[in-house]
Amino acid sequence: MQVSPKSYTLVLGLGRSGLSMARFLAAKGYAVKATDIDPAAAKNAKELNRLGIDTQIGFHDQNTFNRADAIVVSPGIPLNMPLVQKAVSLGVPLLGDLDIFYRYNKTPMVAITGTNGKTTVTTLVRDILIASGIPTFMGGNIGTPLVEYLMNPEPSQVVVAEISSFQLDLARHFAPETAVLLNLAPDHLDRYESMADYARSKWSIFRNQAPTHTAIINAGISDTFCARPGLAAGVYEFSSNSGHTIIKGARIVDQAIDLILPEKFADRPVRIDCQNLKNLPGTHNLENIAAAALAGLSAGANPGAIASAVTAFTPLPHRMAFVARINDIQFYNDSKATNTDAVIRALEFFENRVVLILGGRKKDTDFALLLSAVKTKVVQIIAMGEAAQDIVRVFSKVCKVTCVSGMKQAVKDAFDAARPADVVLLSPACASFDMYDSYGDRGDDFIFCVTELEHRYNG
Repeated sequence: MQVSPKSYTLVLGLGRSGLSMARFLAAKGYAVKATDIDPAAAKNAKELNRLGIDTQIGFHDQNTFNRADAIVVSPGIPLNMPLVQKAVSLGVPLLGDLDIFYRYNKTPMVAITGTNGKTTVTTLVRDILIASGIPTFMGGNIGTPLVEYLMNPEPSQVVVAEISSFQLDLARHFAPETAVLLNLAPDHLDRYESMADYARSKWSIFRNQAPTHTAIINAGISDTFCARPGLAAGVYEFSSNSGHTIIKGARIVDQAIDLILPEKFADRPVRIDCQNLKNLPGTHNLENIAAAALAGLSAGANPGAIASAVTAFTPLPHRMAFVARINDIQFYNDSKATNTDAVIRALEFFENRVVLILGGRKKDTDFALLLSAVKTKVVQIIAMGEAAQDIVRVFSKVCKVTCVSGMKQAVKDAFDAARPADVVLLSPACASFDMYDSYGDRGDDFIFCVTELEHRYNG
């Protein structure tokens, strides 16, 4: 990592990640400047100003970019931003939070990436380790910036981190002791030139691992997008597909997970019975549990702690969450499903007919990937947001599609279209930013509208 205190390091973006990074670098003795085009960042800027950090809020100055020793780019900011590209052309290096964290971190780390399931698996690994009596810090893309751990006066024995492709794009030296790749499916294609570029970003989590490290990989990941790179770490695989032969790792059979492990992880075979597990429904969650179990064991967990942590797991909000039953129609909130693969996995869970609420802001989404699942399960689609007309174009020949202007109308129309025993599912396959600040806000609005409807019909 090439950060020099002789001039200044520029932190680009003052959300929670950028704010923590600016504070951390200043505490390490670097001269820091910070900039954010959003006037709302003024509150965070005042905190930094009190620490002696210069800020530029509500505008960007190309000279500030060009004169920096290095630019630390917050994960959500595209690297092809013209101001950034101009500075790079003049020799200014770009840095990301993973390499900065890695330089200073001395604690063994479990890093988890993939298209879907990252937050669930990260939380599960944390819970498994805590159930084993191992103090654990959880952070990264899940919400708490990793550098906050470095400023934490109570160090943990393991750091468990959710890692996004955006973070990996700037990682050159990052080498977690345990790295996990859960799955790969089309996503964020508004930021990447191709699916192959996105896939290569995800695979790069293993790039700097050593032979003493552990790589945990879904055996079902196709090489259609890009070939699996050669890995130096010891590889453990997991799969729910009976056609995959698992030599080391986890095999999902019916509603159980068999862990096939060397003696260093467990002195006997480990089976996790998931038959009556209601808080993590669906085959995709069995894969999540398998990955979390392997990662937890790699980081020193007790095999006996896995089942207790999984049983006690609290479902995360906006992920296949049951909301209400009205006139024997069930409502589920899956607002976190911001890509087509997540929607397919949600639809696979239901045996009943589904009225699907779909739409939002596209990420170069190919809705045609949903056609087979929609034909099988969906009786009507309620389309909303910027992607509504694309949804009509793709699906109008396979089921009824109606467009609405907002969530309240979407919930009402879905209820009117459903019949007893049907499911109304919010699983948008899109980002929320056309109408909401986050998928959480979108899910909360869905819950509010369903609750209003419930009060009207159930009293």
